[in-house]
Amino acid sequence: MKDLGSVTWCPGCGNFPIIKTAEAVLAEDLALSPRDYIVVGGIGQAAKLPHYMTACNGFSGLHGRALPSATGIKLANHKLEVLVFSGDGDLLAEGGNHFLHAVRRNVGINLFLHDNQVYGLTKGQASPTAWQGMTTTINYGGVTSTPLDAMQLALAAGAKFAARTTMADMGHMREMMVEAISYDGFSLVQILQTCPSFNKLRNIKWYRENTSLLPESHDETDRDAALRAAFDPAIKLGIFYRVPGVPYEKSHPVLQSGETLVQRGLDFKFTNEDLPDLL
Repeated sequence: MKDLGSVTWCPGCGNFPIIKTAEAVLAEDLALSPRDYIVVGGIGQAAKLPHYMTACNGFSGLHGRALPSATGIKLANHKLEVLVFSGDGDLLAEGGNHFLHAVRRNVGINLFLHDNQVYGLTKGQASPTAWQGMTTTINYGGVTSTPLDAMQLALAAGAKFAARTTMADMGHMREMMVEAISYDGFSLVQILQTCPSFNKLRNIKWYRENTSLLPESHDETDRDAALRAAFDPAIKLGIFYRVPGVPYEKSHPVLQSGETLVQRGLDFKFTNEDLPDLL
């Protein structure tokens, strides 16, 4: 991670253990060179993660638009590992439609959802995952809307790899990141995260006391079992669902040769003299 002097996250932010774990996974567990992967963000505190990594290729998109940017990158160079770090507001509010379509297409993107129930960058309004009755500095009357559950949504949309972890358990988070990046296709890891500035209730202690691992008997190839676990009021951690699937980029006829688009170049030269013919 870069020098803390350049980091604008609050002291104690849940993003710190996430970035530390991500760097360890990429450099140590998977032994990837920075040229092998790209880290994509949208707008928000979670989306600043590529700015703060020690060494990586990074891309910052618009609010809610991290996934279409990542999709374009993956199709242009499908040999890259494409990692998206996005917050629950960025991904599920402004970016909700892109989330659904990235899931159903099974684009080979690794999505790490930072879920702390608030918009940390814009000072604490409730995100789509905020629970009913939650109060914040802006929602002082309490949230009245039904919360959106990312795990339920992903499974309903056809996700073939969906996992949940918490930054309160860095060992488990590291394991889930490794499994997700190693999966061939779209992977979601929902990371339950603290926000010490704007969500003081769900702190590290709360997550440690109110989450538990999926039972060893859980069948991660059983979609019905995954859905039951996702709808269980008790917060479960682990791989809810994992089955093989053909990633979008491997089924696209233009990419069947295995050669990336960035390697192909253009088979014509365009000059200003050609412009009248195109009008």
